[in-house]
Amino acid sequence: MGANMARRLKDVGHEVTAVNDVNTSAAEELAKELGAEACTSLADVTAKAEIIFTVVTNDDAMRAIFMADGDNLLQGASGKVFVNCATLSPGIQQEVAAAAEAAGAESLEGCMASSISHAREGKLFLMIGGKEEVFNRVKPVLDEMSVNLTYVGPVGKASEVKALVNMVMNINTAGLAEGLGLADALGLDLNMICEVFAQTGANSRVLETDSEDMIARDHECWFSAEHAAKDSGIAGDLASAAGISLPLNDATKAQYDKMVSIGKGELDKSGVAELTFKGRS
Repeated sequence: MGANMARRLKDVGHEVTAVNDVNTSAAEELAKELGAEACTSLADVTAKAEIIFTVVTNDDAMRAIFMADGDNLLQGASGKVFVNCATLSPGIQQEVAAAAEAAGAESLEGCMASSISHAREGKLFLMIGGKEEVFNRVKPVLDEMSVNLTYVGPVGKASEVKALVNMVMNINTAGLAEGLGLADALGLDLNMICEVFAQTGANSRVLETDSEDMIARDHECWFSAEHAAKDSGIAGDLASAAGISLPLNDATKAQYDKMVSIGKGELDKSGVAELTFKGRS
């Protein structure tokens, strides 16, 4: 996602000055492509840029890049704006925003509900959380990356909305896998079933994106089962804090946790069908 976001910004005339990744060879290749510098330190990224986009895997990674002892993004960060695009807990987004403010910087959530190809084409769906005046300052850049830009509210709120989006998406994916798995076990034609689903209350965006892959067992990763488990867990934590139960979310998370436990966490979320089709797992 980060690489294609950088390519898009370059395409529309912005200067991409610095890139950094734990995979240093990937960072070096991208830097060469974009005419940027592959920085070996996080502080150097901040020094070379005015707006810094981050996309990391989880809360611990976020805390490490912003608040680790020694090298971190908040060194010399006064006047800089950070747009943090990963799906993380609202709490870590608030923690980072407070640390950025203490360093004289600003931090926004830029939660994405889109795919890698959308990032390349400037068609991200972005949900923004943070100070509205900071959002308005960087909005021209975000508009060039997004087909639909929504300001949600204070920092933390965009993460809540993104958790809801992914929770429902994951439930729909697991439900579709069960429906197709049962249809297959009953000897029904799966293409016919998908056509029927598309014309009835069983229709969903997931039917469009995942049904063919489930049937063909093509689980090239666009959104991993491991990330699905993480994001369903974020929703579960929010529900616990709010004092409500989410039995469907709990069951869905258990399915994705099972995928991780049997070594299938790197498959696309459509791989949950490997648990529901007879004779697969």
